[in-house]
Amino acid sequence: MRGLDAGLSHAEIGRRIGRDRITIWREVRRNRNPDGDYHARMAHARAARKAHRPKAFKLIDNPVCAGIEAWMDDGWSPRLIAQMLARDHPDDRLARVSHETIYRCLYVQTRGSLRADLHKCLSTKRATRKSRGRIDNRRGAYSSGEEFRISDRPPEVADRAVPGHWEGDLLMGKKKLSIATLVERKSRYVMLVRVRGDTKAETVRTALAKQILKLPTELRRSLTWDQGKEMNEHLRFTIDTGVQVYFCDPSSPWQRGSNENTNGLLRQYFPKGSDLSVHTQTHLNAVARELNGRPRQTLGWMTPSQVFSEAVAATG
Repeated sequence: MRGLDAGLSHAEIGRRIGRDRITIWREVRRNRNPDGDYHARMAHARAARKAHRPKAFKLIDNPVCAGIEAWMDDGWSPRLIAQMLARDHPDDRLARVSHETIYRCLYVQTRGSLRADLHKCLSTKRATRKSRGRIDNRRGAYSSGEEFRISDRPPEVADRAVPGHWEGDLLMGKKKLSIATLVERKSRYVMLVRVRGDTKAETVRTALAKQILKLPTELRRSLTWDQGKEMNEHLRFTIDTGVQVYFCDPSSPWQRGSNENTNGLLRQYFPKGSDLSVHTQTHLNAVARELNGRPRQTLGWMTPSQVFSEAVAATG
């Protein structure tokens, strides 16, 4: 208002208050008085009145709530639930709901009819939203000068065109016990390996090699790992299995994003700080089957098991 009273242009007003000139133009156009004059208080009241939405919250006494609760009890994320509802009910808006609506119901209990404890089914188990403004200052733990960097990987690994390229990491628990997680990049197929005793390089190498050697040769091409000392014996691992190991850059977990996402899902089954020694390999296999049975949008709503089975069949 003061800028307009001073005869400034929309571009100059935007520069002074840190907004684009189009934003200023839209604000003046939408909330000016009928006579064309712009008054700050009247514009604010007009904007608040226009923004008022008397529309009722969608998840209050909605029959879809029961289905959402059942899916979340099975470990499905709000995004996956929303996508499956949209796929199954393309012409029925009442039977669909966005993932943001589900999150609002979980984080603001006065809105909606979902169970108050349902947030515990999320991979993070958080009852409130968490800021994404954190900066990760951790440094890479492993660098010997002998390892292959992620920049050395063949192009076929990055575009997920060929099956048999894996991403891996350790899921840590109490007393440094761990579970090795392996995710195939093309199919998102998950394998979990019980690491017995400790996280020493020899122990991890032996457990991983035993699991990898169960695969057909065509499905064990490469492994991308974080910068952890548990892979100090990567050269011996490559000799034993024929699988080349590539290491991510320091503090760059997105370079093995499929594995990071899977580890987040696995925290529903193996919370941080829990005792991982109580989980047998049979139980780990059951958890992996459950994850591999979930449909994925990135796979055209096929499951990782279906895509991986096709890859296995193609090997003859």
